[in-house]
Amino acid sequence: MMLKAIIDDIKAAKERDPAARTYLEIVLCYSGLHAIIAHRINHWLWLHGFKLLARLGSQLSKIWTGIEIHPGAKIGKGFFIDHGTGTVIGETAEVGDNVTLFQGVTLGGTGKERGKRHPTIEDDVLIGAHAQILGSFTIGRGSVIGAGAVVLESVPPNCTVVGPKAYVVKREGKRVYDFRHDRLPRVTDPALECLVLRVQKLESELADTRRALAEARDELARSYPPELAPEAASGSPEPTCPPPHLDARLAELDTRAERLAAEVAVQRWQQRRNGE
Repeated sequence: MMLKAIIDDIKAAKERDPAARTYLEIVLCYSGLHAIIAHRINHWLWLHGFKLLARLGSQLSKIWTGIEIHPGAKIGKGFFIDHGTGTVIGETAEVGDNVTLFQGVTLGGTGKERGKRHPTIEDDVLIGAHAQILGSFTIGRGSVIGAGAVVLESVPPNCTVVGPKAYVVKREGKRVYDFRHDRLPRVTDPALECLVLRVQKLESELADTRRALAEARDELARSYPPELAPEAASGSPEPTCPPPHLDARLAELDTRAERLAAEVAVQRWQQRRNGE
């Protein structure tokens, strides 16, 4: 059974890596294959009660290959780790058949919780370099996790997810999200889109308020009789007070302009914090 699984792993490397020339080269030179062979032996020891020996074997494999796989992890047939350096697979992770991982992938937990705390990866999943899949949830069959994605919740079958935090961009082969790597952050990111719309609305309100404030000040200036205009009343001890309705209107507009300016500043800060 173990030998058949190892043969399937060798075949998987030959099928999925265009750089693989011969089976002998794969057996001698592929650290990902060395790591999975060591894991299958260590997993057998783990299941049969030799837990310390299994952990020791996994540590030696990590030193040799740069890939850390806990001996308790369950991994199906046809598993392929391309390059692999920095890959970490936790104790309660479950990996289905024909799964491909690239270097730097983490199938990890989010804290110190006990029990099932690592992800379940269903069949035919591809996980890009340095993707971080953290928590006890499921990545659906046939899904693709983009390089550098941070996945913190379940992914449905046959989806492509990208980005930190990861978003579904393709479902059942159909694009549902307008993502381009050369336009970061994503202009249609739901959170940032809400911020952009909010800032645009606030800036429009602020412009209207400032325009109304200027008009009110013009009306105030026109309301003075020529002989009592402020510039003509420099000799009087106190300038003439504006009409009460204009005084209240000016105070209201000044307060509103200050509030809107503060809200715009806060929203701009939130955009910068989120990578806008």
